[in-house]
Amino acid sequence: MTTITQRIGLLYWSCTRPLTLALAEEAVQQACRLHPDAGYELVYLKAEAPTGTGWRLPGEIWEGRLEGCQRLFLIADEPQRHTSQALGSALKHFLRAGGLVGAISAGVYPLAHLGLLDGYRAAVHWRWHDDFTERFPKAITTSHLFDWDRDRLTASGGLTVLDMLLALLAREQGAELAGAVSEELVVERIREGSERQRIPLQNRIGSSHPKLTQAVLLMEANIEEPLTTDEIAQHVCVSRRQLERIFKQYLNRVPSQYYLELRLNKARQLLMQTSKSIIQIGLSCGFSSGPHFSSAYRNFFGATPREDRNLHREGAAFDSRPAGRQL
Repeated sequence: MTTITQRIGLLYWSCTRPLTLALAEEAVQQACRLHPDAGYELVYLKAEAPTGTGWRLPGEIWEGRLEGCQRLFLIADEPQRHTSQALGSALKHFLRAGGLVGAISAGVYPLAHLGLLDGYRAAVHWRWHDDFTERFPKAITTSHLFDWDRDRLTASGGLTVLDMLLALLAREQGAELAGAVSEELVVERIREGSERQRIPLQNRIGSSHPKLTQAVLLMEANIEEPLTTDEIAQHVCVSRRQLERIFKQYLNRVPSQYYLELRLNKARQLLMQTSKSIIQIGLSCGFSSGPHFSSAYRNFFGATPREDRNLHREGAAFDSRPAGRQL
């Protein structure tokens, strides 16, 4: 019996981390070792000339053709601001021929630029969720680990590339093979795509104290209109003094300071990822005025919101300078 080879193309930008490609290669190699008839082959394609002196990743510069691949994943670990018409034409032809197109991590940006995620669910890393939602309102942005919507398959990044490929193996080769690959890689369980990206709160804050968890959840749910410490204590059914003792013991700060840092970090995320005005961001993060927001921000981050945003934009502009042919 002749094995039909399924070629999976990985088209990646120079910002891609070696771990992402290594995880994909390991999953595919293990599948082929355990079940030779699976017949998968990875094809590495560089979307641009490599920069710097870091890891030398495999593959050749993409020359504009995608023939021979049945699956294609776009991979980037930083959002791409521009996408070439050549890539758009190639992807549309690829889809018309019955191919499956996917994206890993910030690889969703080129797909969205081309309108190929309009009306499709797209799993977007939580760090870029606000930016992506604002820039591509026609895409259905989710906080899932990965999403499989018709002929689009998107994974939010990190270890989710492994979850996504295990789901691909399960659908195409059967759950038994996916389970065997998972066991071979010592993966405790195969996560469902619909699971949330953020780890449980008690793991993030390093404590499972129920009152602390309840209090932090209340804070995260009330960024725009902050609650007072007394209101939070009342909601979680402890005294103010007891709540302060819990925060001091587990987080080494009082509730009001933790809450302020939470709001400021959210504000910084919005500053870096969206085009909202500084006043809009300040108000949406619970600051009563521009000067109040600017002063608190400078005290915490060492720069005003405007200075921080400008520095970020200058850095992004420098990083996005083409080193070779860009897609």
